[in-house]
Amino acid sequence: MLAIGRRGTPRRLGVKGESSSKVAYKLVEPEQYTNMRVLVVGGGDSAVEAALTLSDQPGTTVTLSYRKAVFSRIKDANRDRFDTAVATARISAFLDSEVTEILSDEVRLRQGDTVTSLPNDYVLIFAGGELPTAFLKKAGVDMHTKFGTR
Repeated sequence: MLAIGRRGTPRRLGVKGESSSKVAYKLVEPEQYTNMRVLVVGGGDSAVEAALTLSDQPGTTVTLSYRKAVFSRIKDANRDRFDTAVATARISAFLDSEVTEILSDEVRLRQGDTVTSLPNDYVLIFAGGELPTAFLKKAGVDMHTKFGTR
């Protein structure tokens, strides 16, 4: 039996600048972002929890970009905490948006026909993962899904 989990290789956005050293796919040490301008990308619990954790760091400016207009997959408690953080200006939310470019000192987000440039030091991407399904099948591993879909 081989249990690989659901995260896999982090899903990339495929935008210019994503290979920059200022881009990460997980939050390990929130305190390293103190006094920084951070964009969190994603709309699941991991993204929302990272944005909330970062908003607790002194002087950190947190923006969250999510490609859909509403959150559909997060826990109610996370939704409530996130809504409070936005209402109290601890987090800025750009819903129904997508990252178009990551530059050394800014990021560009598109919402409809509008492109917004935001000052930025780091980008954390929580867009799910790509499972190595094709590789494992080619290696002769019989795949069975216990939860969700492949």
